[in-house]
Amino acid sequence: MNELITINYETSDRPTVMGRQLHEALEVSTPYHKWFPRMCEYGFTENEDYSTTDKNVLRTDGTPMPQIQHDHQLTIPMAKEICMLQRSEKGKQFRQYFIKVEEAWNSPEMVMGRALKIAQKQLDQIKTENLRLTAKIEADKPKIIFADAVSVANTSILIGELAKILKQNGVDIGQNRLFEYLRTNGYLISRKGSDRNMPTQRAMEMGLFEIKETTISHADGHTTINKTPKVTGKGQQYFINKFLKS
Repeated sequence: MNELITINYETSDRPTVMGRQLHEALEVSTPYHKWFPRMCEYGFTENEDYSTTDKNVLRTDGTPMPQIQHDHQLTIPMAKEICMLQRSEKGKQFRQYFIKVEEAWNSPEMVMGRALKIAQKQLDQIKTENLRLTAKIEADKPKIIFADAVSVANTSILIGELAKILKQNGVDIGQNRLFEYLRTNGYLISRKGSDRNMPTQRAMEMGLFEIKETTISHADGHTTINKTPKVTGKGQQYFINKFLKS
């Protein structure tokens, strides 16, 4: 079918034609800005029979500031009726053309083609969403496995070892910074003295730490007890979840 005027197939639900192109093709003498409102008086409804589009164009009087020009996307049924209203040979010619456009649009081949395009678009959206979810699952997997493993751990570890584990799992922190964090946030005693860096009463009641006591025998025969704070399995899970969430 020879194309008399450009048909827009940008939307999958219906073809359209530009109002100004139709106005020019029909060789209407009345200016478009007066002609189109007059056509709308025959009962056409915006957003059902047509939609309005605007663009900036240069003024014909040479003024540098552009002006807004209104145009309209017309459905084929509306375009057919407008052609019939013109009562001219051009109107009759274009009306017959739009009838053929509608027949082609509603043919089984075209209907099937549109259905396949819609199905393909939906499949592409599903594929994209699946890829996003898969990437997120893969990214979260090490954290999930690690947190699950810690949740059943029965072995207490040194705070320095906890810092290394956090570092390996993407938390930018070292032993000294971890000690500082624990003191600042009330998990370890911060005041100077023999109990510095020992767990606070609150941290002990939460079950986050235990104190490992080691007896040291010196050469002169006396013994001393060395106290070392260690992070329990519960404490490891607590701090790992806290750091990974933040």
